[in-house]
Amino acid sequence: MDGPRLVVLVGLPASGKSTFYARHLAPTHLHISKDNWPNARRRDARQRRLVRDALAAGSAVALDNTNASVAERAPLIAIARAAGAEVFGYWFPPDLPGTLRRNAVREGRARVPDVGVYATLGRLVRPAVDEGFDGLYEVTLDGAGGFRVTAMST
Repeated sequence: MDGPRLVVLVGLPASGKSTFYARHLAPTHLHISKDNWPNARRRDARQRRLVRDALAAGSAVALDNTNASVAERAPLIAIARAAGAEVFGYWFPPDLPGTLRRNAVREGRARVPDVGVYATLGRLVRPAVDEGFDGLYEVTLDGAGGFRVTAMST
């Protein structure tokens, strides 16, 4: 990997995005998540600034949020493009029963109210190359505690 890179994780809460990041991207990508500052004002602006600064420094960045809609992803992809960064999306297809089960065992702030899961499901749009992604991958749970990653057809 040469130069700056933005990885956008896309999926419901409790779909495995943070675990996937920790297991597969943490050694090489800076972790940016709005979950890290839950009470901050202007979280979107803060996230955009951190992404801009990290990419300008030549870092690889992973955005670990739901990134559910094209409108949510567009300004982040634009920042990456302005920095000359490659942009990759990792799509976690919705598995509502599994998500609700995993979310139910979360504690404290980590647990998202079910209404929030359903609201995100209503906004969730599968990422597409024409949004500005250089590559897209689908990530599913493998049933043995790991992940299966496959390239998505364009």
